Amino acid sequence: MLLKYFSNDKESGVVLLILAAVTLIIPLCNLIFSAGSVFYFSAYTVSLIGKYLTFALLALSLDLVWGYCGILVLGQGAFFALGGYAMGMYLMRQIGDRGVYGNPDLPDFMVFLNWKELPWYWSGFESFPFALLMVMVAPAILAFVFGWLTFRSRVTGVYLSIISQALTYALMLAFFRNEMGFGGNNGLTDFKDIVGYSLQSDTVRALLLMSSGMILIAAFMVCRWLVKTRLGRVVTAIRDQESRVRFLGYRVEMYKLWIFVFSAILAGLAGALYVPQVGIINPSEFSPLVSLEIVVWVAVGGRGSLYGAIIGAILVNYGKTVLTGVLPEVWLFTLGAVFILVTIYMPDGLVGLWKRKIGEINHE
Repeated sequence: MLLKYFSNDKESGVVLLILAAVTLIIPLCNLIFSAGSVFYFSAYTVSLIGKYLTFALLALSLDLVWGYCGILVLGQGAFFALGGYAMGMYLMRQIGDRGVYGNPDLPDFMVFLNWKELPWYWSGFESFPFALLMVMVAPAILAFVFGWLTFRSRVTGVYLSIISQALTYALMLAFFRNEMGFGGNNGLTDFKDIVGYSLQSDTVRALLLMSSGMILIAAFMVCRWLVKTRLGRVVTAIRDQESRVRFLGYRVEMYKLWIFVFSAILAGLAGALYVPQVGIINPSEFSPLVSLEIVVWVAVGGRGSLYGAIIGAILVNYGKTVLTGVLPEVWLFTLGAVFILVTIYMPDGLVGLWKRKIGEINHE
């Protein structure tokens, strides 16, 4: 079915089939088989793969706006973090009186800081549907305001990249402050339940992985459909010849704004899926380094292909998991070296390298 839908892009179909298999098989193996079985996947592995899938969704959101619209955003991590905080606020409200201080209304960090009542912007987060809405609305509002101000001022290129990086850095500094009411340096953690079920349950972990995989697959299919529509073709034309598209009468700023806001929503969803699987969200997710890592994921996989961003995110983060377990102090140097090598020798990433090799074989 998927291969038929992607008959003109078999690579995408293969990637989706692999994602579908991972989404279904790994959680089922965790739940069905015992720890001694060769087919068993531990709870740690389930959570780790679920985290990789959320990173793949985050990379997909950047590839949509960078690979197809030519907007290099160095602040995509801000939308990811906002979605994560929205989900974290819901999870904190679910703790109730099971916290260290036993306060049924206030999270522990607010009790510790001697807060007397819950801030108004925490209202409604006891509701899961409201939290899901905020997961998308909060990043969308930030992206709309930022995009409206920058695109209508025709800020492009490196200037836009620097401004977006400054935005996420400013948010990081703001969220570090205890006065903001988001847990300060420690952030939000010690979550217990989600929709009434324990986050430590193997079933819940499996369902979170499955949710991450299904949302990633759905987002990929929507993005692929989107870039094939008239709107997508105009966006691609803006990437290649913005001045010519503007001369033809298109409102370039509106097209940029639309795709930018949509990518922010995808990043927010990735953040919301990430938080219950890792058990914490803090201001470090706003760090410019996080946004730079996302750029490396997309560059390694190959921007402008969508599935390349997924491949790059999973491979780089797997490498990070392995290397930080052996030589954690060299990871950042390795990441920088990978980015330099890819930029010089593989400007189209692994996807571009694969296509060139296939082309050479067919030519022979």
